Amino acid sequence: MNKPLPTLVFALAIGATPLAAQEDTGEVTPLFAADATLEITISGPIKRIARRAESSTDVHPAQLQAAGETHAIELSARGKSRRLRENCQFPPLRVAFPEKPGETSLFHKQGRIKLVTHCRDSSSGEQTLLREYVAYRLYNILTPESLRVRLVRVNYLDDGKRVTQRLGFFIEDVDDAARRLGRKEVDTGNIALGRLDQTDAARYALFQYLIGNTDWSMIFGPSGGDCCHNSRLVGDESASRSGLTPVPYDFDNSGFVDASYAVPNEQLGIRSVTTRLYRGFCAFNDHVPAEAERFRTLRGALENKISATSHVDGRNRSAMTRYLESFFDDIADEETLRKELLNDCR
Repeated sequence: MNKPLPTLVFALAIGATPLAAQEDTGEVTPLFAADATLEITISGPIKRIARRAESSTDVHPAQLQAAGETHAIELSARGKSRRLRENCQFPPLRVAFPEKPGETSLFHKQGRIKLVTHCRDSSSGEQTLLREYVAYRLYNILTPESLRVRLVRVNYLDDGKRVTQRLGFFIEDVDDAARRLGRKEVDTGNIALGRLDQTDAARYALFQYLIGNTDWSMIFGPSGGDCCHNSRLVGDESASRSGLTPVPYDFDNSGFVDASYAVPNEQLGIRSVTTRLYRGFCAFNDHVPAEAERFRTLRGALENKISATSHVDGRNRSAMTRYLESFFDDIADEETLRKELLNDCR
């Protein structure tokens, strides 16, 4: 059912001037300029960080080795649901460089990097990680207004002894993504719909439906925090308050990833994260059909990305492909798009 929007918010949204999708105008940082799986070693109190992750994000001195380089780093657990022991045996990590890597370093311009880890020390845990990695890569195809990712194979050492070796991936910092686009990250509290670029917001919501994700907001952040939930905003200037682009991250609660611990918000009335529910805003409905057509034209590229991603096993490759196919069934034409998505807008 269509839900009415507050008059002021609706007027702001309709009055906003849509901007064309941004293109890369700046350099990509070296770490995210290539796609090949990077072999790295992280040495430090790995077991202690994993054991205390649920209650502690304390920073610990550690060491990172990669591409013939060795760097002193600061290592800590991060995240929320994945730090809970009932969900993950191994937490996602934050890698910080207390000394800036030099201009010739692979990690040049990196300050703090998010590292997505395997959650559980098993092949199934790696496959779940790869499915989230693919979700990021799909959005990269749909728009440069997205975060780049770099797949890594991490050898974890604690007191000189191997703890495990598992795949992971680094996520581009939002500041670096904004700089690549010739824009700035915007730090602000909750915003009105009219502050968003309409086309970018429509694309964002359609992509979240594609991957079956409802764990996001493009206008609200956690209580007392910055906007937005599992998203950040970029604009032409850091003080911009119009034409803002929401940039999403954290897709582990989506049906496309289908993590073992993922559950939908009970208020949404769906039983499984694999059940899609459109959460886009009615104010942007006029822009969704054109974006849906763009998605259709890029279908082959999206399917190829799934099939070409290294390390994904046949079962998960097939599951992701089927999930993508069902999305294209839902947007097959404008009538189906309206019935399956737009009539359920907020």
